[in-house]
Amino acid sequence: MAREMKELEAALEAILFASGEPVHIDRICLALGLERQEAEGLLRQLGDYYAFERRGIRLISMDSAWQLCSAPEFAETIRQAFELRKTARLSQPALEVLAIVAYYQPATRAYVDQVRGVDSAYTLGLLLDRKLIEVCGRLTDQPGRPRLYRTTENFLRAFHIRSLEELPPLPGVDEGGQMRLEEDAGE
Repeated sequence: MAREMKELEAALEAILFASGEPVHIDRICLALGLERQEAEGLLRQLGDYYAFERRGIRLISMDSAWQLCSAPEFAETIRQAFELRKTARLSQPALEVLAIVAYYQPATRAYVDQVRGVDSAYTLGLLLDRKLIEVCGRLTDQPGRPRLYRTTENFLRAFHIRSLEELPPLPGVDEGGQMRLEEDAGE
Protein backbone atom coordinates (compact mmCIF):
# COMPACT_ATOMS: atom_id res chain seq x y z
CA MET A 1 0.00 0.00 0.00
CA ALA A 2 2.84 2.44 0.86
CA ARG A 3 4.52 1.66 -2.46
CA GLU A 4 1.26 2.28 -4.31
CA MET A 5 0.88 5.64 -2.51
CA LYS A 6 4.43 6.66 -3.49
CA GLU A 7 3.69 5.74 -7.10
CA LEU A 8 0.47 7.79 -7.03
CA GLU A 9 2.36 10.79 -5.60
CA ALA A 10 5.04 10.45 -8.27
CA ALA A 11 2.42 10.19 -11.03
CA LEU A 12 0.63 13.22 -9.61
CA GLU A 13 3.87 15.24 -9.56
CA ALA A 14 4.59 14.20 -13.14
CA ILE A 15 1.14 15.34 -14.30
CA LEU A 16 1.39 18.71 -12.56
CA PHE A 17 4.98 19.30 -13.68
CA ALA A 18 4.32 18.36 -17.31
CA SER A 19 1.25 20.57 -17.52
CA GLY A 20 2.87 23.82 -16.43
CA GLU A 21 -0.67 25.15 -16.01
CA PRO A 22 -3.47 24.48 -13.53
CA VAL A 23 -4.90 20.96 -13.88
CA HIS A 24 -8.58 20.47 -13.00
CA ILE A 25 -9.27 17.94 -10.26
CA ASP A 26 -11.52 15.92 -12.59
CA ARG A 27 -8.63 15.37 -15.01
CA ILE A 28 -6.38 14.25 -12.14
CA CYS A 29 -9.05 11.81 -10.91
CA LEU A 30 -9.47 10.37 -14.40
CA ALA A 31 -5.72 10.00 -15.01
CA LEU A 32 -5.01 8.35 -11.66
CA GLY A 33 -8.24 6.38 -11.32
CA LEU A 34 -9.10 8.04 -8.01
CA GLU A 35 -12.26 9.39 -6.45
CA ARG A 36 -12.30 13.17 -5.96
CA GLN A 37 -11.90 12.92 -2.17
CA GLU A 38 -8.88 10.60 -2.52
CA ALA A 39 -7.25 12.86 -5.11
CA GLU A 40 -7.81 15.99 -3.03
CA GLY A 41 -6.34 14.26 0.03
CA LEU A 42 -3.29 13.24 -1.98
CA LEU A 43 -2.90 16.79 -3.34
CA ARG A 44 -3.17 18.34 0.14
CA GLN A 45 -0.64 15.83 1.47
CA LEU A 46 1.79 16.65 -1.35
CA GLY A 47 1.27 20.40 -0.84
CA ASP A 48 1.91 20.04 2.89
CA TYR A 49 5.09 18.09 2.17
CA TYR A 50 6.47 20.85 -0.08
CA ALA A 51 5.66 23.53 2.48
CA PHE A 52 6.88 21.59 5.54
CA GLU A 53 10.14 20.55 3.91
CA ARG A 54 10.67 24.15 2.68
CA ARG A 55 11.09 22.94 -0.89
CA GLY A 56 11.56 25.34 -3.80
CA ILE A 57 8.13 24.54 -5.21
CA ARG A 58 4.62 24.87 -3.87
CA LEU A 59 1.38 23.22 -4.83
CA ILE A 60 -1.42 25.77 -5.10
CA SER A 61 -5.15 25.38 -5.62
CA MET A 62 -7.35 27.70 -7.65
CA ASP A 63 -11.03 26.81 -7.55
CA SER A 64 -10.98 23.13 -8.58
CA ALA A 65 -7.58 23.18 -10.31
CA TRP A 66 -4.08 22.56 -8.94
CA GLN A 67 -0.67 23.77 -10.12
CA LEU A 68 2.98 23.50 -9.19
CA CYS A 69 4.73 26.85 -8.89
CA SER A 70 7.95 28.20 -7.45
CA ALA A 71 8.04 29.15 -3.77
CA PRO A 72 7.49 32.92 -3.41
CA GLU A 73 10.58 33.37 -1.25
CA PHE A 74 12.74 32.44 -4.26
CA ALA A 75 11.19 35.00 -6.66
CA GLU A 76 14.24 37.28 -6.64
CA THR A 77 16.65 34.37 -7.10
CA ILE A 78 14.61 33.08 -10.04
CA ARG A 79 14.45 36.58 -11.52
CA GLN A 80 18.26 36.82 -11.31
CA ALA A 81 18.79 33.37 -12.76
CA PHE A 82 16.72 34.14 -15.81
CA GLU A 83 17.45 37.87 -15.87
CA LEU A 84 13.76 38.60 -15.72
CA ARG A 85 12.47 42.10 -15.23
CA LYS A 86 10.35 42.77 -12.19
CA THR A 87 6.74 42.71 -13.16
CA ALA A 88 5.31 46.18 -13.40
CA ARG A 89 2.97 47.12 -10.62
CA LEU A 90 -0.61 47.93 -11.44
CA SER A 91 -1.62 51.58 -11.46
CA GLN A 92 -4.43 52.90 -9.28
CA PRO A 93 -6.84 53.02 -12.26
CA ALA A 94 -5.91 49.42 -13.20
CA LEU A 95 -6.57 48.27 -9.63
CA GLU A 96 -9.92 50.08 -9.65
CA VAL A 97 -11.01 48.45 -12.91
CA LEU A 98 -9.76 45.05 -11.75
CA ALA A 99 -11.69 45.36 -8.48
CA ILE A 100 -14.90 46.28 -10.31
CA VAL A 101 -14.56 43.32 -12.67
CA ALA A 102 -13.62 40.95 -9.82
CA TYR A 103 -16.55 41.88 -7.60
CA TYR A 104 -19.23 42.41 -10.25
CA GLN A 105 -18.28 39.97 -13.01
CA PRO A 106 -19.25 39.51 -15.66
CA ALA A 107 -19.09 43.26 -16.24
CA THR A 108 -19.29 45.39 -19.37
CA ARG A 109 -17.03 48.32 -20.14
CA ALA A 110 -20.05 50.63 -19.81
CA TYR A 111 -20.64 49.35 -16.28
CA VAL A 112 -16.99 49.83 -15.33
CA ASP A 113 -17.07 53.35 -16.83
CA GLN A 114 -20.27 54.13 -14.91
CA VAL A 115 -18.83 53.01 -11.57
CA ARG A 116 -15.53 54.86 -12.10
CA GLY A 117 -17.00 57.93 -13.82
CA VAL A 118 -14.27 57.89 -16.50
CA ASP A 119 -13.47 56.02 -19.72
CA SER A 120 -11.81 52.70 -18.90
CA ALA A 121 -11.10 51.36 -22.40
CA TYR A 122 -7.31 51.74 -22.15
CA THR A 123 -7.17 50.17 -18.70
CA LEU A 124 -9.34 47.21 -19.74
CA GLY A 125 -6.97 46.66 -22.68
CA LEU A 126 -3.99 46.71 -20.33
CA LEU A 127 -5.60 44.13 -18.03
CA LEU A 128 -6.48 41.97 -21.03
CA ASP A 129 -2.85 42.14 -22.22
CA ARG A 130 -1.65 41.05 -18.78
CA LYS A 131 -4.20 38.22 -18.85
CA LEU A 132 -5.73 39.30 -15.53
CA ILE A 133 -9.15 39.58 -17.19
CA GLU A 134 -10.71 37.99 -20.26
CA VAL A 135 -13.73 38.39 -22.49
CA CYS A 136 -16.30 35.81 -21.44
CA GLY A 137 -19.16 36.63 -23.78
CA ARG A 138 -21.38 39.40 -25.08
CA LEU A 139 -24.69 40.93 -24.08
CA THR A 140 -26.75 39.91 -27.08
CA ASP A 141 -29.86 41.83 -26.00
CA GLN A 142 -28.05 45.20 -25.87
CA PRO A 143 -27.19 47.51 -28.77
CA GLY A 144 -23.68 46.85 -30.06
CA ARG A 145 -23.54 43.53 -28.17
CA PRO A 146 -21.03 44.79 -25.54
CA ARG A 147 -18.33 42.44 -24.32
CA LEU A 148 -18.50 40.89 -20.87
CA TYR A 149 -15.30 40.70 -18.82
CA ARG A 150 -14.30 38.38 -15.97
CA THR A 151 -11.14 37.64 -14.04
CA THR A 152 -8.79 34.79 -15.02
CA GLU A 153 -6.73 32.16 -13.24
CA ASN A 154 -3.79 34.55 -13.62
CA PHE A 155 -5.74 37.01 -11.46
CA LEU A 156 -6.17 34.37 -8.75
CA ARG A 157 -2.48 33.47 -8.97
CA ALA A 158 -1.32 37.12 -8.92
CA PHE A 159 -3.35 37.90 -5.81
CA HIS A 160 -2.59 34.58 -4.07
CA ILE A 161 -6.20 33.52 -3.68
CA ARG A 162 -7.81 30.17 -4.46
CA SER A 163 -11.21 31.47 -5.56
CA LEU A 164 -13.22 34.66 -5.78
CA GLU A 165 -14.95 33.75 -2.51
CA GLU A 166 -11.67 34.67 -0.77
CA LEU A 167 -11.95 38.29 -1.86
CA PRO A 168 -12.46 40.54 1.17
CA PRO A 169 -15.93 42.05 1.56
CA LEU A 170 -16.43 45.47 0.01
CA PRO A 171 -16.65 48.21 2.64
CA GLY A 172 -20.12 49.77 2.79
CA VAL A 173 -21.77 46.83 0.98
CA ASP A 174 -23.87 44.18 2.72
CA GLU A 175 -23.75 40.46 1.91
CA GLY A 176 -26.53 40.88 -0.67
CA GLY A 177 -24.45 43.42 -2.62
CA GLN A 178 -26.57 46.41 -1.47
CA MET A 179 -24.98 49.67 -0.30
CA ARG A 180 -25.33 50.33 3.44
CA LEU A 181 -26.09 53.88 4.43
CA GLU A 182 -24.05 55.24 7.30
CA GLU A 183 -26.23 56.70 10.06
CA ASP A 184 -25.29 60.16 11.27
CA ALA A 185 -23.76 59.95 14.72
CA GLY A 186 -25.18 63.39 15.65
CA GLU A 187 -28.84 62.42 15.22
